[in-house]
Amino acid sequence: MSIRMKKTGMLVRIALMAAVLILLPAQAVLADDTTRFVPGTKVNGIGIGGLTVDEAKAQIEGFYSAEYKLTIKERDGKTETLKGGDVGYKAAAPDGLSAILDAQNASGRVSGPSTDNSHTMSMSVQYDEGALTNAVNGLGCISGADIVVTQDAHITAYQEGTPFTIIPEVQGNNVDQDKVLDLVKEAVKAGSSEVDLAASGCYATVRVTAEDAALKDLCDTMNRCRDMVITYQFGDQTVTLEGETICTWILGSTQDGLVDVNYDKAAAFVKSMADQFDTAGKTRVFHTTTGKDLNLTGPYGWQIDQAGETASLIAMIRTGQSQAREPLYSKKGQDRTVDWGNTYVEIDLTSQHVYMYQDGNLAWDAPCVTGNVSKNYTTPEGIYSLTYKQTDRILRGEKKADGTYEYESHVDYWMPFNGGIGLHDASWRSKFGGTIYQYGGSHGCINLPSAKAKTLYDMVYTGIPVICYN
Repeated sequence: MSIRMKKTGMLVRIALMAAVLILLPAQAVLADDTTRFVPGTKVNGIGIGGLTVDEAKAQIEGFYSAEYKLTIKERDGKTETLKGGDVGYKAAAPDGLSAILDAQNASGRVSGPSTDNSHTMSMSVQYDEGALTNAVNGLGCISGADIVVTQDAHITAYQEGTPFTIIPEVQGNNVDQDKVLDLVKEAVKAGSSEVDLAASGCYATVRVTAEDAALKDLCDTMNRCRDMVITYQFGDQTVTLEGETICTWILGSTQDGLVDVNYDKAAAFVKSMADQFDTAGKTRVFHTTTGKDLNLTGPYGWQIDQAGETASLIAMIRTGQSQAREPLYSKKGQDRTVDWGNTYVEIDLTSQHVYMYQDGNLAWDAPCVTGNVSKNYTTPEGIYSLTYKQTDRILRGEKKADGTYEYESHVDYWMPFNGGIGLHDASWRSKFGGTIYQYGGSHGCINLPSAKAKTLYDMVYTGIPVICYN
């Protein structure tokens, strides 16, 4: 071997030894430097081994701000990506980095493949709310052309002459847009790299199938409605509500699975009956004892309880069964042909006379004194009914400033029919009838002789019609 070759080999060995001597101190320094993370340290998958806390913070923030993207997993293996730049994404590294370093130092700074130095930490994130919302709304799973909307099985709308049928369910691929937006927002805030729409329950799902027993029962009931007839009785008159009309009111089903009826249409039907058949408050013709026909009005008569009857009508429709009924009334007369029937009290204000008819026969009569015309206490005419009756009553007028009353009168028999106006005995009077009412009449009540008042009191009852006229 030449001297030159020996020298070359020696130089190589010297170079290798120098390299080893250089590396060993570097590795030792890294392993022993308590200001730096041990080799292999990762936070949220980002390597920070050998870096100080500040360097690690810069590394993580730089990665997230420049490289962040969120993969959105959809059905059938589809994915979409939302990039940090699309939403003005900025991340701040967590404050817990120092705690990780302290823990490594406290445990002897162990590193290597057998040691797990990976950590997951929440990021402090900022993003543009409007840009993120627009980005989500622009996703193919929300605004794409191939979206099929999920639909529950449901019943067909009404078509004249055609039975109701069940339209089968459709399992589509549409998502709940609000759920997706909330899911993406939370993922971006946490610095997550992936979300799964299906696993997170974002897809609409079928809730009612064509085999649903409740849906089948509802469809059967709706078809029975097509054949039902509801007949309303108003004395000798009737109003018929046919199934074909009823079906035009049906909207589908309620949350409870009942037939959903259009309330406004049902209410309008009930109102039409009230307009036709209500008599309370309307003008009617009364045939007086003296043979005259007078046009009178007043609160007595027939009046449908429209709210109550609308609710009852809807309940009837939901049964699918034909029925005949009278409507619910808030006020009732004696008879549907003639409201007051043939038993009533008649007060002739002009003749100052009172009559009591029972079953069409004059059973009682008496002269009276009514409201004082000269003092504007004229008894009002109209069709009323007896509110109640009471014995041993003190009648009082308006209370005056000094605490006394305008008048106080004791009566044995009190029979009110129009607020504070009623029939009663007037023992303080010696005469009745004639023209007394024009100058010396009552405060509006009908004064009767005591004996006559007692007899009438025993004959009348609460609700009996009382008819006043001039």
